Amino acid sequence: MPQTPPFTGQLNTSGYNKNLYQTKEEGYPGLFYHDNNLVSGSLEALIHHLLPTVDYYPDRTYIFTFLLSSRLFIHPYELMSKVCHLCMEQQRLGDPQADKLRVRKIAPKIVQLLTEWTETFPYDFRDERMMRSLKELTHRLASGDEVYRKAVSQMSQGLIRRLTVLSQYEEALVKINATAAERLTALKAKPQASIQRDMLSICNDPFTVAQQLTHIELERLSYIGPEEFVQAFVRKDPLDNDKSCFSDHKKASNLEAYVEWFNRLSYLVATEICMPVKKKHRARVIEFFIDVARECFNIGNFNSLMAIISGMNMSPVSRLKKTWSKVKTAKFDILEHQMDPSSNFYNYRTALRGATQRSITANSSREKIVIPFFSLLIKDIYFLNEGCANRLQNGHINFEKFWELAKQVSEFMTWKKVECPFEKDRKILQYLLTAPAFNEDALYLASYESEGPENNMEKDRWKSLRSTLLSRV
Repeated sequence: MPQTPPFTGQLNTSGYNKNLYQTKEEGYPGLFYHDNNLVSGSLEALIHHLLPTVDYYPDRTYIFTFLLSSRLFIHPYELMSKVCHLCMEQQRLGDPQADKLRVRKIAPKIVQLLTEWTETFPYDFRDERMMRSLKELTHRLASGDEVYRKAVSQMSQGLIRRLTVLSQYEEALVKINATAAERLTALKAKPQASIQRDMLSICNDPFTVAQQLTHIELERLSYIGPEEFVQAFVRKDPLDNDKSCFSDHKKASNLEAYVEWFNRLSYLVATEICMPVKKKHRARVIEFFIDVARECFNIGNFNSLMAIISGMNMSPVSRLKKTWSKVKTAKFDILEHQMDPSSNFYNYRTALRGATQRSITANSSREKIVIPFFSLLIKDIYFLNEGCANRLQNGHINFEKFWELAKQVSEFMTWKKVECPFEKDRKILQYLLTAPAFNEDALYLASYESEGPENNMEKDRWKSLRSTLLSRV
């Protein structure tokens, strides 16, 4: 029976032919359909619907949707344990007398399901309990035919490789953040020595800087697991007497790291504008970042674009009226219009649709780039989650809601897989990631030092900031 309103952007999984086992199934009791689409079901029925049989393999959109959303109701390690138990029980994988022909038919399907799980949700397997169940089930499968042993080995190696790369990335982030903190401390200790390098002295070509920003965006996007969107909004399931499914420990924090990058870029832009002593230099920095933002828009990098606009709209920057009077703002006005929040970001959403369409029909990797304004994407998913109940009144899981959730996350999964086509410039990347970025108080102080306070309230604040910030030096 049809299981899903299909959505584009599904995930590629290497190995077995995806369409080899698509067959109709009689249906497990407890699943409810409308117009041939699965709309609700008990957790038990949905788990059974996930399991392959000799003549059935679940639709791939169902696998993605269920593995994404099931964690709101059951820990991934508990789900893996159930899958392991049911596979061995139903298919008699633990029985040495089991029909070899039957095992030969079912084993490739179970390996395929496990491969899809390990490729799409690898961070689940940072939990030792997950790995135990996986090893137990794959050991049973691999004890048979040499073909399955090879497939299980490839799957395990791929999983270990993904988890190793994630650990290396997390270690690199810690080092980058530590370097950025050290440089900021050094700048505060010797503010006058900081007639420091600025962005323009590192690179004065807006297109090149936009390309390097796109490198950072795509790298950080690539590490965000689809489940992180769900765990960001997870609450205790009212039918679950235990604690929330994520309260024991999270497997990854790449979504938070990405949001922190957006904030860093905004504050870095504001810092670069407020630091120069001369008004003419500040105006030049503003115009430079306007050009960088425009190049980001042309590339399809909406997240860096919005971070730059946010930095320019911070109060310590916007109050520099004498500086802004020297800036040609026509291009900035156009960019602000594109990212105007009115009508629920209508202009931006139109531009995003255009970039998405360009990506679908792209002939080059550059045309495939779509980097959404990430905070808005999270907000959209949040409101989808808040607007619909997870369960219906009869206690069944509201699967219609999770089809829609999976559709949004699946589109993101397509965007995050794009490889950056631009050449890396290590010097620019290092600067963008580690150059000192002031907090709001330090920005206000730099702003008042650049253009003095205009009223008593600003004068009082300036005095207060000077006494608190400069006394720490």
